[in-house]
Amino acid sequence: MNLFYTPNISDQFYQLDEIESKHCVRVLRLKEEDIIHLIDGKGSLYKAKIIDAHPKRCTVECVETTHEFGKLDYQLHIALAPTKNIDRTEWFMEKCTEIGISEFTPLLCKHSERKVVKHERLFKVITSAVKQSLKAYHPVLNELTKFSDLVTANFDGEKYIAHCNEGEKTHLKNLYQAKQNVLILIGPEGDFSIDEVQLAKENGFKEISLGESRLRTETAGVVACNVVSLENQ
Repeated sequence: MNLFYTPNISDQFYQLDEIESKHCVRVLRLKEEDIIHLIDGKGSLYKAKIIDAHPKRCTVECVETTHEFGKLDYQLHIALAPTKNIDRTEWFMEKCTEIGISEFTPLLCKHSERKVVKHERLFKVITSAVKQSLKAYHPVLNELTKFSDLVTANFDGEKYIAHCNEGEKTHLKNLYQAKQNVLILIGPEGDFSIDEVQLAKENGFKEISLGESRLRTETAGVVACNVVSLENQ
């Protein structure tokens, strides 16, 4: 299946943007009458026929639409402190998108080594993973958010914080139940501070473990995503 991201699609006829047109006509060498598929990132999958294989403004006609394609029956939001090496954060977002996730929030913490992220670049990484994994829903990507702002905001669902500080913590798989909406916090390389953990607990977050191994930030994010995904299968 050749899949193209078309967030503004609404009519029977649609013109791919220049980047997608080039990929369709020049890279994939598709031509008139060939069938492709489009996604709007909001759950709709369109089957379309190429009617003008122009390399800069390829035009297609939608012939079939499937709504709520691959819709999750839960919402998974992971807020993770971006790593010093941004490639690792991009890897985390790519893999979680492939597994299945609803929302990302880059988190600014006391021990954060990276305090600036390029939103557009991360969005493109997620979009590429959406197309790769044949998803019709594009995960929400929020702007870099202060820890205190996120943990004190309203969230309708279960709330967990993963950290390496001492103390008894229950594994995520033994707390989370299928179909629950969930928000999971993953800290920076230096972990959450004691004060941050306390603030999270005061705002209804439960402390969790992701296993006995000490995981890298991005690995912890993928493990958390996978646990939730498996519980919902």
